[in-house]
Amino acid sequence: MTRKLPPRRLLAVAAALALIGHQAKAETAQPGRTTTEDTDTACPLGTFHCPPKPPSYAMCRPNAMLDFYDPALSRDPSLRETSPTSVLAQHVDSSDQSVYHLSGDVKLDRADQKLQADSLDYNNVSTDYDARGNVRYQEAGQLLSASHMQGNTNASHGIAHDVSYQMLDARGNGVAEQGQMFDAQRTRYTRATYSTCDVGHHVWEFRAKSIAIDKTTGVGVARNATMRLGKVPFLYLPYISFPVNDQRKSGFLYPVFGKSSRGGFELSTPYYLNLAPNYDATLDPRIYTARGPMLGGEFRYLFPRTRGQFNVQYVPDDRGERVGLEDTKDTERYLVNFSNVTRLWGSWNLISSINRASDSGYYYDYGEDLATTGAVVRTLSSNVAVRGAGKWWSAAVGATVYQNVNPFVTDASLQYRQLPYATFSMDVPLTPWLEFGMDTQAVAFRKPGYIEGEREDLYPYLAAYFGTPAWFVRPKVAYRYTAYQLDGDFQKYGGSRGALLGAGGVSQFTEQSPTRALPIVSVDSGLVFDRSTSLFGSSYTQTLEPRLYYLYVPYRNQNNLPVFDTRLMSFDYWQLFSPNQFSGADRQMDANNLTAALTSRLLDENGVERMSVSLGQIHYFSPQRVVGNDWVHSAYVAQFGLQLSDRWRLNSSYQWSPNTRMTEMGSFELQRRVGDDGILNVSYHYRRNLLEQYGVSGVYPLSDRWRLVGAVAWSVPDGHSVEAAAGVQYDSCCVALRLVERNYVKQSGYGHPAGSGNQRDNAIMFEIVFKGLGSSGHQIDSLLQRDILGYQ
Repeated sequence: MTRKLPPRRLLAVAAALALIGHQAKAETAQPGRTTTEDTDTACPLGTFHCPPKPPSYAMCRPNAMLDFYDPALSRDPSLRETSPTSVLAQHVDSSDQSVYHLSGDVKLDRADQKLQADSLDYNNVSTDYDARGNVRYQEAGQLLSASHMQGNTNASHGIAHDVSYQMLDARGNGVAEQGQMFDAQRTRYTRATYSTCDVGHHVWEFRAKSIAIDKTTGVGVARNATMRLGKVPFLYLPYISFPVNDQRKSGFLYPVFGKSSRGGFELSTPYYLNLAPNYDATLDPRIYTARGPMLGGEFRYLFPRTRGQFNVQYVPDDRGERVGLEDTKDTERYLVNFSNVTRLWGSWNLISSINRASDSGYYYDYGEDLATTGAVVRTLSSNVAVRGAGKWWSAAVGATVYQNVNPFVTDASLQYRQLPYATFSMDVPLTPWLEFGMDTQAVAFRKPGYIEGEREDLYPYLAAYFGTPAWFVRPKVAYRYTAYQLDGDFQKYGGSRGALLGAGGVSQFTEQSPTRALPIVSVDSGLVFDRSTSLFGSSYTQTLEPRLYYLYVPYRNQNNLPVFDTRLMSFDYWQLFSPNQFSGADRQMDANNLTAALTSRLLDENGVERMSVSLGQIHYFSPQRVVGNDWVHSAYVAQFGLQLSDRWRLNSSYQWSPNTRMTEMGSFELQRRVGDDGILNVSYHYRRNLLEQYGVSGVYPLSDRWRLVGAVAWSVPDGHSVEAAAGVQYDSCCVALRLVERNYVKQSGYGHPAGSGNQRDNAIMFEIVFKGLGSSGHQIDSLLQRDILGYQ
């Protein structure tokens, strides 16, 4: 029979039966279905840095629920106050008007709540309840079953026996001998288990003397616990805390194991500290069998006007052998990284980036450890600046210094320190077709043993734009003025690098305050033709875009100007339209050139570029005296890009010089998506007298659970690989494993002379992720993102 009970009283009964779980939410993921975390689209082809994927539960069984789960039950707890309560039982007795006795397949339904039991007694006066026999309870956030449950609804406490539980708004399930609810938010289980794996298929789990769950903090605490893989215990933990929702919490992250030639075997056991909503920290104690212990740390903060991060690594006593110019054995060593952005006023910010190592060999010894991506680092830069910007302007005042972290060279390899520097840029529209702009810079350059001084560079210009979507003409007139104030002993220095001269040396610096002034005139013009076409049954728009760029810069002798921060840039397609082939202000090329280029594009119906091919060359009407050539023509520069689908992409570039009648540069990059979760990259890079290298990298999914990862870069002149990495990854519903080995040429990357010892190093890293409990920090992911384009 069916009978209506007082809505609030039945609601209290149902709520009291919920011994675990989180506060119910109206919007929760449907059980048995993948959430948005499981359905992230693949990173677009060509993306340089793909964000790591969040933990995926897509391989969990789609219906891995306790067997009484009702998918048709409402998922909206907000309907409870307005919904009627339906009671179904074979027998109902309420003869004394205060105690209800329900028996025989009792079922109570209200909105998102459902209670089932063989029998249920409820005291309307004291609000005591007693449910017996096959007790089952479901609400939006959880499932729970027990053999016997009793308690008091007003006090929100109760005791259940032979408990099985499952969270619905977060992964987590287990069993317990007894469950005790202290109030609506706090629960404790005795002789219990906990896992985020499928119900009944625990790859890993905690087995603890007690497990306490606090829904307000989102934290579970297990005491006297063993962690098991399958049925095998592998770790005893007298105390461990773990998250039961997406809130941050303090606790151990999971360890990383590794091995490198410089550090030996390595173990990292980080501990996360959730200090406050706007700042946190991570302590990372590590042990290196070849070098000794290290303590790493990270502190992050976010305040209304400032944000930043502080990282430190400290080695109290390094036991490693000396390599390079510094002897660091039995010494303290450290690495400090600090970054900060503070809003001062208006659009002005104080921006800091401080990086400092104890010695030049730190990155060489520890650069392949568990906290880095394995990239060769030769110089650390530190910068502090005040920067501001408006609608038409930007400005900065600051200082930059450098530290040498190449143990095989001296500090002479460092760049000039900029102590201080100031920049100001503006771009003001005067009319709809005319604008006035200016780029200015003032820098004091400092470097012991080399010529020092100050430099000011002014670059005002007027630029106009005429055109329509079918054509354009962009004339530009600029004036560049550069002035120096060299230190008083400037004639003691000379040569191309401005180093201190020896006895009898002659300096090319003849003035203490040299200047350079010249105009720069350019006209950029082009046409755009288009037509409709079809290819492989698809409709496209094809364009034909001829372009002419004329540049005039008169020659100025600049031999008496020092070279503080300027280098000749590599020639590429964009250099065809650049007013200067030098980076920095110490050199300005002369020019009387005309660039002719032609581009054709293929656009699909959505305007997405599917193919692009460009060819261009510079014609020199006069020799380039500053650059130092008397060519009539530059190299032919060609670019080609093709991506007719989202599954593959091809990019290539090529330079052939009619002056040397040789190929100057060539590159080829092919990227192909393999299945839904794989990627393949094939590349070739060549630059005459400098580089010739093949590269292959990729992620190959063997199945839904197993992936192979690998990368190799092969140097043709050297006849061996520069770097090779290979690994395997395993993913399951609740555990992920990663193992990667790298073999690489390390010393040559630091300029270490060939033939002076072992040129190759090895590193092995192993990472384990227990989903739902945190991870080791994704060091392997960072390494693979650097080596494999498109890795996620």
